[in-house]
Amino acid sequence: MERLQKVIASSGYCSRRKAEELIGKGLVTVNGETVREMGVRVGPKDEILVEGNAISKEAKEYYLLYKPRGVVTTVSDDKHRKTVVDLIPTTARIYPVGRLDYDTTGVLILTNDGTLANGLMHPKNRIDKCYVAKVNGVPDAKGLKLLQRGIVVDRMKVRASRVKMKKVDKKNNTCMIYLTIHDGRNHQVKKMLECIGSEVLKLKRESVSFLTLDGLNSGEYRRLNPKEIHKLYHEIGINQK
Repeated sequence: MERLQKVIASSGYCSRRKAEELIGKGLVTVNGETVREMGVRVGPKDEILVEGNAISKEAKEYYLLYKPRGVVTTVSDDKHRKTVVDLIPTTARIYPVGRLDYDTTGVLILTNDGTLANGLMHPKNRIDKCYVAKVNGVPDAKGLKLLQRGIVVDRMKVRASRVKMKKVDKKNNTCMIYLTIHDGRNHQVKKMLECIGSEVLKLKRESVSFLTLDGLNSGEYRRLNPKEIHKLYHEIGINQK
C-alpha cells in the first residue's frame, strides 16, 4: 500500500505536489469515492481517477534537454507558445523538473517520475545548479562576496555556494559570472545579480548535479542512461526500485 499522491505522481500524471493540490480540490476519486485527505493509502487493485482520467502504471522516461531561448518551461501554454515538452517526441506524460525562464538556455531534465522530480527540486537535497551569466557592468569583490553570504530576494534569503568571475570585457563593460545555487526560485539568479548592480544580458544553466550539455546543441535532447538515473536517486537519498 502506498500514499495516494505518490501513486499519482509515479503514474506520470503529474508531480506529487500537483497531485496533492488536486486531492485537496476534490478532483481525485478512489473506487468511486472522492478523496480529500493526504494520508489515504491505495493498493494495486484500487481504481483511481484524477480529473476523471484513470491513471495507470506508465513506463518511466528520463530526458536531458538543452533548452533553447524562446521556449517556455511548462507542459502547455495558454498563449500557444512552444513548450519544452514539444521538443521531445514521446507519448509519455513527461514534465520539466524545475523551471528555466523563457529567455534562459541550458540543462533541463524532463521525466514522468514524480519521486525523482520532487527529490531533485527539494531544497533540502542541495542539488547543484550551475549557471553562467553575461552581465552588464563588472562587479567588485564586495559584490561577489555578497552573493555567497546571502541576499534577500522576494523576502527570502538566498545565496550562491560558489561564485567566479571570468572574461572581463573592459571595452564593452561586461563580464561572465559563474555561480552555483541549490534552490531555484523564480528569476532567482537574475534577481541576485541585479541586487549587486549587474544586469543580466544572457543566462545559461550549464549543469544540474553531474549532468552537463556535453554532446548536445541547443534544442537537442538525449535519454538518461540507467547509471545516470541511479546516481540521481543516490543524490536525493532514495534507493531506486
